[in-house]
Amino acid sequence: MKGIVALARTHLLTSLRERVTLFWFIVFPVFLLVILTLIFGNIGRQGGMNFQVGLINLEDRAGGGPDLAGIVVEAFTAIGEPRDGKEPLFTLHRPGPGEDKQGFLTRAEEELRRGKLTAVVIIPRGFNRAILSGERAEITLYVDPTRDGSQLAAAIIREVISGIDREILVRTGRFDQERAVPVRSEPLEGGPVSFSYASFLLPGVILMAFFTAGLFGVPGAILYARDRFQLRRYWVTPLTPARYFIGFTLGQGGLCLLQFVVLFLIGEYGLGAGVDFSRPAAAAFLLLGFLTFLSFGFLIASIARTANGGMAIANILNIPLMFLGGLFFPLGELPGFLQAVVLVNPVTYIAAGLRVGLGLTKGTISPIASVLVPLGWIALSILVAARRLSWEAA
Repeated sequence: MKGIVALARTHLLTSLRERVTLFWFIVFPVFLLVILTLIFGNIGRQGGMNFQVGLINLEDRAGGGPDLAGIVVEAFTAIGEPRDGKEPLFTLHRPGPGEDKQGFLTRAEEELRRGKLTAVVIIPRGFNRAILSGERAEITLYVDPTRDGSQLAAAIIREVISGIDREILVRTGRFDQERAVPVRSEPLEGGPVSFSYASFLLPGVILMAFFTAGLFGVPGAILYARDRFQLRRYWVTPLTPARYFIGFTLGQGGLCLLQFVVLFLIGEYGLGAGVDFSRPAAAAFLLLGFLTFLSFGFLIASIARTANGGMAIANILNIPLMFLGGLFFPLGELPGFLQAVVLVNPVTYIAAGLRVGLGLTKGTISPIASVLVPLGWIALSILVAARRLSWEAA
């Protein structure tokens, strides 16, 4: 037992003493967690989305009567005002007092092309007269179809204008409440329970840390020790391969536990993730992730003939498995060949199961599949490693 504990301690201390290992296994995950949260942390938070919108009212009000164009201006102005210290949804850009409106429109169109504005709303001349006389009145909306932000702003503006249309009908006495179509909102089954990017990201980065530690740390430690004939020295001692495996696993578990503690403290108290890892299901998926990635490391060590070859295989697998596993962003519609990688990728199932266990999402993957697919990879990796892993240098 002392030999197993000594080996576990040696493996952990060796990993922490090497600067490269310390950076990639501890510092880099922390850096990634902080940077991604700072960049995308406003996703899902009220006041976190802001669009630069140009608004030009060309109605001259010469005909008198109710100022229906003013209703449109008031609605957009209200949306553009900050509330409770939060950034408004729209930041409005309007002509200044006495400024030529046509000149402002020309400049706004140019700024839309250059990306400084996301949309331009134009209330045309004769807007009031057209509505009061029962004619078709249109509000012109300029967007940039090549930019997602402009398309999203356009969708929101159309919803705003739909609400304004109802208000105008009420003001002009033409709205029939009994004929209004009711709308009932229902939560989408399988959708997020509550979405905060920090809370979504923290479990993913923790799994990424476990993944890189298993994918690079395990074969690196075994293959370098084998190439330097260090493993041969172990076998002349009472330490058997089985005891070596147990001690190595304990040391790797200590490294992953340290990764978890550091990332959890920073994510919880530094970034306000608010994730409850004390749930039994969450702890079970963390353990499942650790064992899956550990077995992946042994699989690579059994396939590679040298330490450099093991690192090459790990690098080939790292990017597709990590980024097609939903660790950092929700996976949407992907091309067929990428979807195939997602379906066989154990990271996908572990990440989805962990977030369901944490109560962050309701999940779209079967709970049984979330367990069986990683277990299948563990069994396959152990089977291949048991047959192919050589303890002697080639």
